[in-house]
Amino acid sequence: MILSGLRPLTGTYRLQLRNGMDFSAACQQLDYIAGLGVSHLYLSPIFTAQTGSTHGYDVTDPAQIDPSLGGRAGFTQLSQHAQRLGLSVIIDIVPNHMAFGLQTPWLHDVLRNGAASRYYRHFDIDWSRKLVLPFLPMPFEDMLHGGNFSVTMAPDHHPVLRVVWDGGGFDVPLCEAPQLATSPVTDPSQILAVLQRQIWQLSYWEQERDAISHRRFFNITGLIGLRVEDDQVFADAHALTFDLIDAGLVHGLRVDHIDGLADPTAYCVKLRERVGEHVPIWVEKILTDDEPLPQEWPVDGTTGYEAGRQIARILTPVAGLQRLDLAWRAATGETGDFHTAVMQAKSEIIVQELAAELHQLIALGHQALAAQWGDQVGPEAMREAILALLQHFPRYRLYIGSKYPEIAGDHDLMQHVTQQAAAAVRSDRVVRALGAILTAPNDDPGRAFVLRFEQVTGALIAKSQEDTAFFRYNLFLAANEVGAEPDAATLDVPQFNNWLQSRQAQWPRALTLTSSHDTKRAEDARMRILAIAHCPAEFAQLFDAEFVQMPGVQANIGWYVVQSALGLFDPRRDDMADRLAAHMEKALREGKQISNWMHPDLTAETAVFDGARALIARWQKQVPTQVQKITDLAQSLGLLQVALKHLMPGVPDLYQGCELGAYQLTDPDNRETIDFARLRQGAALSGYDGAKAALTAHLLQLRADRAAFFDMANVSITVDQDAPDHMVLTRQRGADDHVIKLRFSPNLASAPQPISGTSLLPAGHHYPFDLVEAPMTKDLSAATKPQLIFPVSG
Repeated sequence: MILSGLRPLTGTYRLQLRNGMDFSAACQQLDYIAGLGVSHLYLSPIFTAQTGSTHGYDVTDPAQIDPSLGGRAGFTQLSQHAQRLGLSVIIDIVPNHMAFGLQTPWLHDVLRNGAASRYYRHFDIDWSRKLVLPFLPMPFEDMLHGGNFSVTMAPDHHPVLRVVWDGGGFDVPLCEAPQLATSPVTDPSQILAVLQRQIWQLSYWEQERDAISHRRFFNITGLIGLRVEDDQVFADAHALTFDLIDAGLVHGLRVDHIDGLADPTAYCVKLRERVGEHVPIWVEKILTDDEPLPQEWPVDGTTGYEAGRQIARILTPVAGLQRLDLAWRAATGETGDFHTAVMQAKSEIIVQELAAELHQLIALGHQALAAQWGDQVGPEAMREAILALLQHFPRYRLYIGSKYPEIAGDHDLMQHVTQQAAAAVRSDRVVRALGAILTAPNDDPGRAFVLRFEQVTGALIAKSQEDTAFFRYNLFLAANEVGAEPDAATLDVPQFNNWLQSRQAQWPRALTLTSSHDTKRAEDARMRILAIAHCPAEFAQLFDAEFVQMPGVQANIGWYVVQSALGLFDPRRDDMADRLAAHMEKALREGKQISNWMHPDLTAETAVFDGARALIARWQKQVPTQVQKITDLAQSLGLLQVALKHLMPGVPDLYQGCELGAYQLTDPDNRETIDFARLRQGAALSGYDGAKAALTAHLLQLRADRAAFFDMANVSITVDQDAPDHMVLTRQRGADDHVIKLRFSPNLASAPQPISGTSLLPAGHHYPFDLVEAPMTKDLSAATKPQLIFPVSG
């Protein structure tokens, strides 16, 4: 039952479950969360996941709430307690994939019962061949003849293949098996005969990129795609979710990785029809460059990466970034731009990490052209054409394969990509033929090719840009963020004004995030790094002083180390050296230039780790003057980020712990255990933590108190006519209503005099901007002026 007294949607609080945070522990913090002024408790996945999962996106059973979190009873208690405090509950659902392992009941049933299994068609598996299980720690033949396999009975009296080795083992259910004697079958020839009758085959894990037969999440073989485009699969995968909504225990949904689905448009329509208009739906959709969220989707908006990007861009000075760029190139010898880095990464990722997907596309491409060309297309011509099309595709995906009308702009985009790809190959004949299919498929083989192409492009851009180029192109790490474009790291006033007004008109209930479990850096770490564009000369001096003390480290890597150290530096913590070294391990292996995950270069890595640890040790003894200046400036930028986040159109989403200074780097650092006892001190804390906590709670309460105003108020950002190095963000609703104005300077210049009106800032702390409410006297939206390049120090 939905309890009365729930607050209207004004702000969300994202809580990461697991790692010590279960439903019971969450209940203990609800009074604090409700006291902040948010309207919704926003939970990471609650469904049963793999044993030991730290995040919950590796779901094993979507029909069960994870017992390790407290099960259905624990969740019911949490939801009811939240509702008594006025909070609605949002859950994170994962329709794209499930865990690909023997703990997944649906998959276990498929392995045991084969085509007779109820779940045989639930997973996205190529059943033209056996299902490949790349679970072996050694080559198959070695284990077969090494005595690692036996056919025996499981405790449930069903035959299994038992696989054991030093340190591990598992049982795989057998679908076709002989009657067993008392003793297990251990003869290799007899075991091989049994395995040949199965619908699956085991393989060595290192061979997965050449041999997989299921659709996976990006390049993570341990996650298998779901076919939620099928009505029965959709019903089974969402049965518990719908039951929780119908029972009044869940009131909103976040949809993970919408672009992995076969038909995102159809999925959104079907989901909206089932849950109704009263349940808000947000989709995790990464928008690249100026890509819009499809208006055809009946959702409330995205999870908000693009909003965080725009805040960072408006706070980044053009001139300062240009100076930083010159310093970076002089110090490191780097010459390329980010686009070149991404194109190079794409050419590597598609033939390495995504080689299996490339093989599938080549086969589907041949089938798509068979009716027209027969077997006249050679394998290399097909490979070359597909590589060119993939490399030049700039977004996560197209939606041409949808059963619904085409998304606006998709046809023109694909034609443009085809032209670019055609110009990049020796013969454009195959490229143009495939481009025509991708633009307008007219038969089943063509539609199958389009579908797979649309699903692979998202994996390719994510792995190439976010997980490779972001760790190579190290100029300005504040711009190396999910949903951001490092080669478009700044924004002028008219551009920001247009974006704000478009968001208010089209997606006023979209989330606005500045930190999440997936951002590359927490919001204050990002502001620390963003601050170096405000004082590039000081950062260059700092780099020079530190890099000479990093023997054996490449300059571009050293540039990354110093920025990352700035991001996480917090003298109150004694784990900074370990955290920075752990982050650099991930950065080096994701960058894949001097090391990688499969074959790490420990010697090269150790030099970087030692340099990073030594840097932290020096700063702990004496903070360099440049570090002090940058971190001081970053605090002002961080407070301004909080103000913009809460006053711009959209719903502010507060990630756990970010009420105070948040200096974590990428996961798992940004999923660490939260000190709620410290959070509860809030505004009573001294310094930046207290100022940020007070401002956050104050603005969340303002949003709650003025919910109708912020829902309907127009928005504009202009250059202040009285202080040309300042901007004014204005929210107004009608000519006779009051107006809320935020006046700020991106370079934090002092204003000549306070802006007129009643201050809306919390008392007891200093803030580097004005926030006032005043009677409406004129329409300020016409005051927009051309771009100003704000001055920078250094």
